[in-house]
Amino acid sequence: MASSLSPAEPEQQFRHPALFYRGMDEYLAGTLPFIEAGLAAGDPVAVAVPGANLEALRAGLGDSATQVRLIDMTRAGRNPGRILPGVLFAFADEHRDAGFVRIIGEPIWPGRSEVEYPACVQHEALINHAFAGRSVEILCPYDVAGLSRDVLDDAERTHPTLIGPGGQRFSGRYAPDEVLAGYNEALHAPPGVATLLVDAGTLSQARAFAMAEARRAGLDPDRADDFEFAVNELVTNSIEHARSRCALRVWVEDGHLVGEASDSGRLEDPLAGRRPAPPEQSRGRGLLLVNHLTDLVRIHRSERGTTIRIFMRL
Repeated sequence: MASSLSPAEPEQQFRHPALFYRGMDEYLAGTLPFIEAGLAAGDPVAVAVPGANLEALRAGLGDSATQVRLIDMTRAGRNPGRILPGVLFAFADEHRDAGFVRIIGEPIWPGRSEVEYPACVQHEALINHAFAGRSVEILCPYDVAGLSRDVLDDAERTHPTLIGPGGQRFSGRYAPDEVLAGYNEALHAPPGVATLLVDAGTLSQARAFAMAEARRAGLDPDRADDFEFAVNELVTNSIEHARSRCALRVWVEDGHLVGEASDSGRLEDPLAGRRPAPPEQSRGRGLLLVNHLTDLVRIHRSERGTTIRIFMRL
């Protein structure tokens, strides 16, 4: 990793607090003043939260809601790897000339699956690195009644500041580097899954294999095309950067079509695929596109190589 995820220096303006709430009254009490203060200061404000909370905020804001970018996180953030480039960076970069930018982002809500959660908490850890030094505040609500104690503990480790009914305090457990390392979990394929070894001369076979498995799983034609494209990006990047053959596997698991590419290379950049690409960049968009097209991306890095796994809901 290029740099440590350390708390922002005092002179830096980036802030990333977690808001612990219980019930809608506490939710609105913690979020509406944040939005209203931003509007009063002339700051651009975006709210990306699950649909029911979004509608409650829309109602609470009244006529002021038209001044706020309102985003349903269950759609925009279905894949946690899409939130940084498609929601947070997109809004903050659109308003680079503003003195300060305020965003409410709720990427973890009751109902997130076990397989999604590691990517969600890694996203929260990476925010601290992605926005360090920028004039941005990202407030992240956490439903105390609906989320497990482990999730709330992780929130204390990924947010330097915690807000609750008792006020605001510094998190003594803040350790986003440890979170990233801890959730760098090994990804084990089910026994008996066929493996296709792919090199530069067999890319067409990889695409045909991916499409055949997508059709067999019953993906809609457009989604099957997306799956084939995503697999092609993974294996192409693997061959190009790892300079070795790529092991490709595809199977169905828990209502998802799963594709996995493994190689002996090291993907060092923790934000790979989570930064928007500048318009002039003609290459290096592969993992970004994969995040855009799929419902979930999980990555495991080790000294022996890198495994990237993608999920498409059936």
